[in-house]
Amino acid sequence: MAEVALAFLWHQHQPYYPDDVGGENPMPWVRLHGVKDYYGMALHLLEYPEMRCTINLVPSLVRQLLAYAEGEATDQFLEVSRKPADGLEERDCLFLLDHFFMANHDQMIRPYPRYAELLHRRNAGRETASQALRRFQERDLRDLQVWFNLTWVHPLAFERDADLKTLLDKGRFFTEQEKNWLLDKHREILRQVIPLHQQLAASGQIELTTTPYFHPILPLLLDKKLAREAMPDVKLPRYTGGYPEDAAAQVRWAVEYHRQVFGAAPAGMWPAEGAVCQSMLPLLAEHGIRWLATDEEVLSASTQGFVSRDSRGHVRNPEMMYRPYKVAEAGHELGIVFRDHALSDLIGFHYQRSEPTAAADDFVQRLRAIGQAVHTSEPALVSVILDGENCWEHYPSGGVTFLRSLYERCTRTQGLRPVQIGAFLKEHPPRDTLPRLFAGSWIRHNFAIWIGHEEDNAAWDALHRTREYLVQRGGSAARGKETKRQGDKETKPSETEAGREGQPAARPAPDRVSVSPGLPVSLSAVERAWEEIYIAEGSDWFWWYGDEHSSAQDNVFDYLFRKHLQNVYLLLGDTPPADLSRPISRRSQKAMYTLPRGFLNVKIDGQLTFFEWISAGRYTCQNERGTMAMVTRGPIKEVHFGFDVQTLFVRVDFDGPAREALADFDALRLVFVEPPGYEVVVERPGSPKPAAKLLHHGKPVPAAGVEVGVGRIVELAVPFALLGVKVDQPIQFAVDLLEGRQSVDRAPREGVIGLFCPSPDFEQIMWDV
Repeated sequence: MAEVALAFLWHQHQPYYPDDVGGENPMPWVRLHGVKDYYGMALHLLEYPEMRCTINLVPSLVRQLLAYAEGEATDQFLEVSRKPADGLEERDCLFLLDHFFMANHDQMIRPYPRYAELLHRRNAGRETASQALRRFQERDLRDLQVWFNLTWVHPLAFERDADLKTLLDKGRFFTEQEKNWLLDKHREILRQVIPLHQQLAASGQIELTTTPYFHPILPLLLDKKLAREAMPDVKLPRYTGGYPEDAAAQVRWAVEYHRQVFGAAPAGMWPAEGAVCQSMLPLLAEHGIRWLATDEEVLSASTQGFVSRDSRGHVRNPEMMYRPYKVAEAGHELGIVFRDHALSDLIGFHYQRSEPTAAADDFVQRLRAIGQAVHTSEPALVSVILDGENCWEHYPSGGVTFLRSLYERCTRTQGLRPVQIGAFLKEHPPRDTLPRLFAGSWIRHNFAIWIGHEEDNAAWDALHRTREYLVQRGGSAARGKETKRQGDKETKPSETEAGREGQPAARPAPDRVSVSPGLPVSLSAVERAWEEIYIAEGSDWFWWYGDEHSSAQDNVFDYLFRKHLQNVYLLLGDTPPADLSRPISRRSQKAMYTLPRGFLNVKIDGQLTFFEWISAGRYTCQNERGTMAMVTRGPIKEVHFGFDVQTLFVRVDFDGPAREALADFDALRLVFVEPPGYEVVVERPGSPKPAAKLLHHGKPVPAAGVEVGVGRIVELAVPFALLGVKVDQPIQFAVDLLEGRQSVDRAPREGVIGLFCPSPDFEQIMWDV
């Protein structure tokens, strides 16, 4: 059995939201994740000094955090929050009702009675903000201003700050003074985020790494045709080349800014979206990067499938998976590690639905199994890499109990050693060299999220046209001496530092942020225009184009991408072309599921009878969490649902026959959010005669009329009377699949399926509509 070296890498990232030219910022996520996750994750590490990990801080995030800390930054949500409730205009009230419930309903709203009351009063999905506004008084709107900003504060902050806890406990009817105190507290917390990371790095507890400055996908910046390596038939934008000078600038800026903020250059890098290719290696090495990380599927593709997973998710050749490698190009050599995406997805998507200590035990048990499977004298390096902010809002209590349990076990379990990636590579230098690094990302080892769709390609073409305009209009003016800033030494840059092909000179830190008090030196219009190009090259804008991801703010992301391109023209005194005023995204936010159209007549036998379900609603498993992607696919394929006058019917489909698909699972659950506390549990659903029981708050209750059939599909029937729901009352549920005590799949993956108990004339109403 090999020792397990556990290498957590928490990727902390936000795109560059502010429109510095227009002087606005429509997005609050740097501030809100700052007072919650970036602050809280650092506090967790302080609680466990023996814990070791790597934290990747993207410069575009650090820059915005510092701007908030220095009082230079704001956002539309903060500005509306600051307005006195008795002075709100109608548009402000509508903005509150449309945007101030943007938090996980189950974990960040419903646990707080007053916030839950306001959510119920909003009646979202059935009424517009204008219709709901008549039920909100001045004190309700003020409480909504407070609760939205209060629920985004990390739970550990309430443990450390008695005044914050007092405000939380008060719960309702807040004053303007209390509201403004809370918003000032946000800034006070934000001022601690970077110093906390500096402290953890100085103590040797964490290694800090970076990403190219505005989070661009380096392979696509180098050459868009690299997308064809994994997708030979992909349709590319009109201009298929790349911008290697831009790639160099983004890497150079990242390394210089990281050195300026944290006092030392980074040795490691998580490339944006884990995107790698062979040709980027010299660029990273030339700027001092000594190791990088990406996903295990890139390793699999780079080894022609020698390192891969079987149909049950078990790793083939684990000795070759759980080790570092070397990659080399043009005389440059770097170390590289590959994340275990199954373990990463467990934390990112599954453990949120499990009892926290049991989830931590399960994680450690899986690590031990890896150690037993690896038969080498060297430690098994298990890299767990995921976003450090986006999953915790889906955990009870912000993941505090889970992370405490996890860190406690990671630091006290024999045979398990938490490590920093850079330190591990120094102690155990990689011995094997990959012959060639496959061009791919952390999602399905390709670039399909960011290129190939009509909308993605339209965005790339708009970027190219704007960049060409800038090269022709102002490229030559960008050459010359590097912009001097406070504290910078007078130097004459080399050709590489000054830029080539009309590129702007490098500068240690972009405009508007200084890491020490003082005014930054102004930049020329051309340099600011180039910065707008670099911002638009960030991967996040392309993430939201196409069919893969959607959010309530798709239109804002689309607007910001086009606004950054418009700014290039505005900075140079020209009128932006008309096409940049037209949205690139051609679709509205996609519906998560369809609703029933008529009554169902279902025989609960597990057989696939088409006409029984022809009028049912339907949910197809997908990624609802737009900011993250789950790489490992679960067994559940679709959920169909509907009713007759007396009974709720639910059907669950799998990739194959349900009885075979469920053979190794312990339970299938139908979990109700409305009415609260109810669940239908089918234990050993793959057994010859599975039975269903009804629980209320964990205790069995009479279940006469509850039926289950498992065969080709799973069919369930639950009488409305047993749930205590009457006509027009809401029903919200999800399907959960359990292995042991852990949830291994869920439909929907985020949120719930919602409908209303029908009246006897439901079909007539639907016909009239």
